[in-house]
Amino acid sequence: MVEFQRKDHYSYEDFLEIMRLLRAPGGCPWDREQTHGSIRRNFLEETYEVLDAIDRDDPHAMCEELGDVLMQVVFHAQIEAERGRFTMDDVVDGVAQKLVYRHPHVFGEVRADTSQQVLVNWEALKRREKGQRSTADAVESVPHTLPALWRAEKIQSKTAKAGFDWKSALQALDKLEEEVRELRAALEAGGPADAPHGAAEEVGDALFMAAKIAQMSGVDPEEALHCACDKFDRRFRAVEESADKPLAECTEEELLALWDRAKAQDPS
Repeated sequence: MVEFQRKDHYSYEDFLEIMRLLRAPGGCPWDREQTHGSIRRNFLEETYEVLDAIDRDDPHAMCEELGDVLMQVVFHAQIEAERGRFTMDDVVDGVAQKLVYRHPHVFGEVRADTSQQVLVNWEALKRREKGQRSTADAVESVPHTLPALWRAEKIQSKTAKAGFDWKSALQALDKLEEEVRELRAALEAGGPADAPHGAAEEVGDALFMAAKIAQMSGVDPEEALHCACDKFDRRFRAVEESADKPLAECTEEELLALWDRAKAQDPS
């Protein structure tokens, strides 16, 4: 049992002390065993739970889930404090320094009257701050751990700002259709999926171009795919509920008829 005074209301400093005690001798065996790697997935899951609360506009859930994300930040910082490499104070100071540096139109003499000007300045300052001397450096800095569609969108946005872009989304669509033809050829060839120019490579090329069209059209590709999943979920449920026998026993024509009926009832 550690020495600790319970309170009706805990402050930020109390929160940091609670995390320190959990990791200290006599604290929680589970917390003491954790590493950056062992709780890596927890960070991602907590972040998605915040997003779910935001999408539902649930303030109680938002407050709780933001706290869980903050706990992950403090957990990782405490691990590093124990190693003597940095502390939570360093984390807070670093992000505060970054905010001041990247907002010279607020904290300095630079002028930015529109959000677009702010974003242009932000990107230039970010590249200078990180020592990125070329667009290729900026592309390489896009985290490889992002969801693939988001990573593709961010890469394409950075190269577009350097002038490497299609003239229109329709022109990019022509390229997507070309990639689909190459995918068809790979499937018809029937070779291993992971062979050069096999199905895996061609599916990736098609998805990359789909993300490019989304980027040029101002569409979030992840959100668009989530909406497509939701739409399929609704329509498949209608198909399954309206079928008079298990779907595995239906013919292709029967399945198509069921799908067309579900689609007509859900035109969204």
